[in-house]
Amino acid sequence: MEVFRSYDLIYYSLLSCFLFFFLSSMDVTEASSQCSPVKPTTPLVTFLERLQETAFKTYHGSSNIDPKLYVDLSLKFNLSETEEAFKKLPRSENGTVEVKVLERFMGEYMRGAGEDLVEVVPEDYVPEPAGFLPEVENPEVRAWALEVHSLWKNLSREVSERVRDRPELHTLLPLPNRVMIPGSRFREVYYWDSYWVIRGLLASKMYETAKGIVANLISLIDEYGYVLNGARAYYSNRSQPPLLSSMIYDIYKRTGDKEMVRKSLPALLKEHQFWNSDIHKVTIRDDQACNHTLSRYYAMWDKPRPESSIIDKEFASKLSGVSEKQQFYRDLASAAESGWDFSTRWMRNSSDFTTLATTSILPVDLNAFILKMELDISSLAKVIGETSISECFVEASQDRKKAMDSVLWNAEMGQWVDYWLADNSSSCMEAHKLEASNQNQNVFASNFVPLWIELFNSDPSVVKKVIESFQSSSLLCSAGIATSLTNSGQQWDFPNGWAPIQHMIVEGLVRSGLKEARLMAEDIAMRWIKTNYAAYKNTSAMHEKYDVEECGKIGGGGEYKPQTGFGWTNGVALAFLEEFGWPKDRKLDC
Repeated sequence: MEVFRSYDLIYYSLLSCFLFFFLSSMDVTEASSQCSPVKPTTPLVTFLERLQETAFKTYHGSSNIDPKLYVDLSLKFNLSETEEAFKKLPRSENGTVEVKVLERFMGEYMRGAGEDLVEVVPEDYVPEPAGFLPEVENPEVRAWALEVHSLWKNLSREVSERVRDRPELHTLLPLPNRVMIPGSRFREVYYWDSYWVIRGLLASKMYETAKGIVANLISLIDEYGYVLNGARAYYSNRSQPPLLSSMIYDIYKRTGDKEMVRKSLPALLKEHQFWNSDIHKVTIRDDQACNHTLSRYYAMWDKPRPESSIIDKEFASKLSGVSEKQQFYRDLASAAESGWDFSTRWMRNSSDFTTLATTSILPVDLNAFILKMELDISSLAKVIGETSISECFVEASQDRKKAMDSVLWNAEMGQWVDYWLADNSSSCMEAHKLEASNQNQNVFASNFVPLWIELFNSDPSVVKKVIESFQSSSLLCSAGIATSLTNSGQQWDFPNGWAPIQHMIVEGLVRSGLKEARLMAEDIAMRWIKTNYAAYKNTSAMHEKYDVEECGKIGGGGEYKPQTGFGWTNGVALAFLEEFGWPKDRKLDC
């Protein structure tokens, strides 16, 4: 675990508290920063985008082409030599390269996607760990749970020596420890996926593997100042939902490893600064002239996403001006930063994808995650005797809760809802007047994510109101919680259900300590387990998402084909079985 960089903890604690409280309290007109940053990409990524576009033309825009595959390729020779050979390929008048010519070039100059990682069995993996899921008494469920546990072997990788020796030939980043990939086309580590992977690893008693994942993510903070969306060079312009503190907190609660906490805390302070920087924070001023600071997603990018460049350009072709296209690309990348890529949640017009407005939205779940980060930092700092940091983040969490109560809570609905800024207002300089009409009153599963956070689930009156709202929301279907009520064809909309959403809502209900909440939580978890199992029996695979209208049905929609593997789905299944067990006489079939 030597990748944890040594920091001066006292310096970072003072700096973090100063920046958070002083800068957030000053008049926003005094702040100054570049409000529309763009983080430069690498020459290799730029070249691979050209290769992607050429392949798209060569294969006549075939829907079977996955644009991500091309930016995951690595080079056999240096970039200048490869580019020179690529320029010399014979082309038709419209720039098309013959299939056999392109395939010959790729065979000679490129290595396949995924070849930069090596399959490896985790060192702490055993076929049946001691104390594994003791409350699972049903033999059929137990046998399946052990199969899910065994999938960690299939998803475990380590970075090849070629990447470490010649990183300039690869878009894969040379992380120091072994990794868990989600599966299928996702051949690299992803940030928020890792939290639910770790929850599964903890159920599997694979504590060292879990710590290695945390160390990898901290190495990205050391290098970039934040955890990237994923461990590829083309993801360096954005992050993902910030759950690193939750990973560290949960590992600590299982292992009592104070040294891990001590080495991790500076990175958490640095990440907190990132999510409260000028591009992310937004000030809302209420009727009493009180300022509330909340955060938003804001990618440092205003061009097509390299992994989906040909798709993004096609959508942008419907827009006219350069600035309009740049804003669309930024909102597109920011939606990818949210993890909800894509959903009508981010669209001004649910039938028009080009109306994405992610940077003009204060998301419920992002602010819940940052609130949890603040609570986690306070708790972890206290564990290692850093009282000043602990007190600082108690205060930060109280301020954010107050902001969420004032801006995001809708008492009539009994839900927290996203807050939309004024049209075309993505400035990081101005204060915005609080307008109740700016709350998005459409129902999304994200409206219930704050229930996961202790400051909310510890209030019985709030929990009871939220339960009543959830029961009447129509989100709960026969096979789990739907992501929204809108069937748009986007993968983060109805009828898809996703493992992280099920887990956060279920765990929030459990943590409330209310009997009725736990009963509801167990009911949701059982529906989800049954649909996972039914699909597994039919396909011999765990899936990225499921159609919650029908038990055992796999989810669809979005910009790529449904994927299997699957890291966070496996983790949530094991976490649910650990929490609720499975009695001998309970049926598993739909």
